[in-house]
Amino acid sequence: MKKLLQTVAISALLLTPASAAYAQINFGIRIGAPPAPRAYRVPPQPGPEYVWVEGYQYPQGSQYKWHDGYWTRPPYEGAYWVAPYHVEGQYYAGRWEGSRGIVAHDHRWDRGAQRDERREPRRDDHDRNDSHR
Repeated sequence: MKKLLQTVAISALLLTPASAAYAQINFGIRIGAPPAPRAYRVPPQPGPEYVWVEGYQYPQGSQYKWHDGYWTRPPYEGAYWVAPYHVEGQYYAGRWEGSRGIVAHDHRWDRGAQRDERREPRRDDHDRNDSHR
């Protein structure tokens, strides 16, 4: 009986990290639903490689702050914007997704002209003309 209990205890210890490795982790902020979006005019597209990111409310502290919509180039070719959303009392931040993974929008980038686009060219970008940077 003692041997059986030892085997069960060791098995439980060995299997616990494996199940924890497959657990999903979600981060969200609970401060209530955001206010309605604001009305504004969309400026002309600065170039064909630019995509429009619609304006949205995002939490800052215990309240929401408006983020104006803007034209930007995606962080990498093929990336697409997933707008922020609010579901069942939880806020999920906007982000870029695509074949190279997720790139979260950092509001500190908003002061710069490049915003979400990557800071340096990558060697696998063959058809991009980055001479204007």
